[in-house]
Amino acid sequence: MDFQEYFPIWDRLTPEHQAMISNSLMERSVKKGTVLHNGDMDCTGLLLIKQGQLRAYILSEEGREITVYRLFDRDMCLFSASCILRSVQFSVVIQAEKDTGLWIIPAEVYQRVMERSAPAANFTNEIMAARFSEVMWLIEQIMWKSLDKRVASFLLEESAIEGAARLKLTHETIANHLGTHREVITRMLRYFQNEGLVKLSRGAVELLDSKGLEALRDS
Repeated sequence: MDFQEYFPIWDRLTPEHQAMISNSLMERSVKKGTVLHNGDMDCTGLLLIKQGQLRAYILSEEGREITVYRLFDRDMCLFSASCILRSVQFSVVIQAEKDTGLWIIPAEVYQRVMERSAPAANFTNEIMAARFSEVMWLIEQIMWKSLDKRVASFLLEESAIEGAARLKLTHETIANHLGTHREVITRMLRYFQNEGLVKLSRGAVELLDSKGLEALRDS
């Protein structure tokens, strides 16, 4: 499929702005684990996902990770072009969670289009609002939700994404998503296993009682 079918406001851009984007557009395929954007000193450009999955996370001074949001087919990543967002001091790392095909609009090109096109400016503001809503939701989870509920929520979300009950996840991976230590996650998962909610094996977690996890998450 063509980029035009994936870019929601394509038909609302002028021919001049369409040409600016088309003439600078880059298509790229990346393997799982590839870092596409690394902090606020990096200005990769806007990323539009054709197929695959990206993860946006932040790093603490101690080197701990926490997932801020995830991106799927047809999602656009704006923070990878943070240099055009002068008032936003938000440093994220963007990494491929799966093999991913995407398009890149160079930051300087999109900035020129955004400055001259009301539809592009409005679209950009909508994306920013959605992403900051996700950031605020994350802060709320960290402040008010106990870790057992957050782990249950993460496992259920991951199961929905993968369409499977058996998840190929290490304890380290879960810890990185949730911004905690591997040992803490190991203790929590063993507790879940003792309660009959999950079954643990090397490099995998199998959900045995999704209803129980949902009850824990919502309690």
